[in-house]
Amino acid sequence: MNGPEYLADTNAVIYLLSGNNCMRPYLGKRLAVSVISMMELLSFAGITLEEEKTIRNYLSNCDLLRISDDVRENAITLRKQYRLKLPDAIIAATAVVNDLPLLTADAGIFKVKEVRLEKLQP
Repeated sequence: MNGPEYLADTNAVIYLLSGNNCMRPYLGKRLAVSVISMMELLSFAGITLEEEKTIRNYLSNCDLLRISDDVRENAITLRKQYRLKLPDAIIAATAVVNDLPLLTADAGIFKVKEVRLEKLQP
């Protein structure tokens, strides 16, 4: 497989970087992240320079998926249909459009039938 195997939600990246065992099965897998997750990870209030460096280093090894026209339109539909928060709708739409399973512990996304989920149990 040439491309990424999974799309990691923001919480999945946090669990991975903190060494949470729920991410153990995905170590060594090729992960993608949405540009939204990148923005969320790097904009936490109180983030230290060391934490930012660690996050940026990790993200440099991931496929960064941007918001295409298809993702935008799909996110609009998902947000209306499931009443998702906008970032969650964009991340879910990114998984759908790129045909990737979504690694997440976000219960709000669990209800989205269009997304192939890999539910994390932190």
